[in-house]
Amino acid sequence: MVVPESQDKMYYPPDDMKRDAHVPDFSSYLALYRKSLENPEAFWKEIADEFFWKKPATGPMMQYNFDVTKGNIYVKCMEGAKTNMCYNVLDRLVRERNLGDKVAYYWEGNSPDHHLTITYRQLLSQVCRCANVLKQMGIKKGDRVSIYLPMIPELVYTMLACARIGAIHSIVFAGFSSESLCERIMDAQSSVLVTADGVYRGEKLISLKQIADEALEKCREKASSSVTKCLVVRHHAPRTKSGASCNKLQTPWDSGCDVWWDEVMRDSPEECEPEWLDAEDPLFILYTSGSTGKPKGVLHTVAGYLLYTSLTFKYVFDHHHDDVYWCTADIGWITGHSYITYGPLANGATSVLFEGIPVHPHVGRFWEIIEKYKVTKFYTAPTAIRLLMKYGREPLQKYDLSSLRILGSVGEPINPEAWEWYREAVGQGRCPVVDTFWQTETGGHVLTPLPAATPLKPGSATFPFFGVEPTILNEHGEELEGEAEGYLVFRRPWPGIMRTVYKNHERFENTYFKKFPGFYVTGDGCRRDKDGYYWITGRIDDMLNVSGHLMSTAEVEAALTEHTAVAEAAVVSRPHKVKGECLYCFVTLKNSREFNHALVEELKRLVREKIGPIATPDFIQNAPALPKTRSGKIMRRILRQIARNEKDLGDLSTLADPKVVEVLFSQRCEAAA
Repeated sequence: MVVPESQDKMYYPPDDMKRDAHVPDFSSYLALYRKSLENPEAFWKEIADEFFWKKPATGPMMQYNFDVTKGNIYVKCMEGAKTNMCYNVLDRLVRERNLGDKVAYYWEGNSPDHHLTITYRQLLSQVCRCANVLKQMGIKKGDRVSIYLPMIPELVYTMLACARIGAIHSIVFAGFSSESLCERIMDAQSSVLVTADGVYRGEKLISLKQIADEALEKCREKASSSVTKCLVVRHHAPRTKSGASCNKLQTPWDSGCDVWWDEVMRDSPEECEPEWLDAEDPLFILYTSGSTGKPKGVLHTVAGYLLYTSLTFKYVFDHHHDDVYWCTADIGWITGHSYITYGPLANGATSVLFEGIPVHPHVGRFWEIIEKYKVTKFYTAPTAIRLLMKYGREPLQKYDLSSLRILGSVGEPINPEAWEWYREAVGQGRCPVVDTFWQTETGGHVLTPLPAATPLKPGSATFPFFGVEPTILNEHGEELEGEAEGYLVFRRPWPGIMRTVYKNHERFENTYFKKFPGFYVTGDGCRRDKDGYYWITGRIDDMLNVSGHLMSTAEVEAALTEHTAVAEAAVVSRPHKVKGECLYCFVTLKNSREFNHALVEELKRLVREKIGPIATPDFIQNAPALPKTRSGKIMRRILRQIARNEKDLGDLSTLADPKVVEVLFSQRCEAAA
């Protein structure tokens, strides 16, 4: 792998960045990459030696089988070792590296008036208090705890408390509906739910407790309520130094189940002995959309995830002790797990924890925070970049962004126009843009530039991270060499890859390994150019990436067909200038039902209630019939082309009724007007 002279537009790392970089140039990257593939035992042992192990590993660093024809799929890392994630990201730093007084998080709330500074010592104290509260509630090793919280310090306290006592946390994004929360509680069979009374999103006040109660009621209706306690954070009232409160919500309360966070934390001890766990014990479950419509409980384990998130954070963001790092994601997604909590803390980093939204109370909120904390490494999503591009450079010019050294992109492929604006307007032409590709399932970055080492091409995820061996296959499973486009797969695991789908290993094998035995299948298309750079082309299966959030079309279709007027539904993606993709829905109504504006609003509301606001369709089109093959299969390719107004539809000979297409195009004009 050598980067030759290229005719493409390329950006080279600044010379001053190379001097103290962990990986200072491309030849250093190549040497480390070769070592990670040719001698993974030595490579990963060197990383593991930086952490604390109560008991050393008795087996090899990595053991695995990726070939379903040779038996069960499995991945193991450091089998036989015992450790604790929370100890490694807190106690080790406070007690062994004397970082107790270092800032772990600057918390910024929804308003600039609401902020806190949390040191590593304070974080350890709060985590131990919370761990003791959970233990008093009966939580022990292996139990599941569902967390439905906004981006507040208590979210970090709770997830680390779970890690400390060996409980498995299942964080549910606090924008999901009660139905989505219920489904995840039921699948995990959680014993405790942690939530907040309410949260402001911009000017809007949302009662999280009410949504949580609705979810628990749905669990009871389905005779599957495992939750015995609901721990509730008082949050929606502004946090002021005087402690003054201005309650605007009437919090629903069940005295038999509900407990106020502050009341039980007040007298909880500040010491809590960590539970020493096996390397392959579960750390957390995180649900991600599946092509069948039922979310998959992606399960990650302790040791491998620790090694991989710590190393990717250190190298991809070229982290140094005096950096101030800010990832704008929500911890309810994998980006927040890996690159707000575990990865940064494992490196003793100082991070910004941000609750708000980028345009409240003004469109310069991001830039205001960067100036306030002198942020050096900034990691955000293409959706946010495209949103802020609309306001031009004027809001940026009000703030001092000279502290920035590295910019990162995450969640979806970034279009070159947004990449260029990000580098030139935000990074002032001097900051490398690390465009990272990875998934909930991968645990951490798998294709990514290294800021001082990799020449950059706008829109490309560039090259594989250490230990990752990608290749591109065609539909027949044949490996493609050189310039190629096809299925992105990986031929070996890395420590941070998922281990299974919770309680459904068969689904794990069928989803990721059955199509091409011997390879992990990402579900994404990919192009490799003449220089060996990788470009992600988007989902190949029936998945959508809306504002960086992966959703299954089946999940949205299932919600639409619950309406009494809908006989059938099909959902496809349509390009969107800000979101990247939006949902374009075709609905076939039952006899005598009328398609009108009121019905469209009802259907949008139904999807919001069933899944959450992020899944709200942008377009709902009347479809008297759907284009199907003679065997009854819906031709989604044609629906995508109709949604995008692409008239050249190619071969329609397999359609049972080609006239359906004409009708849909005529209806489309009304839907998209």
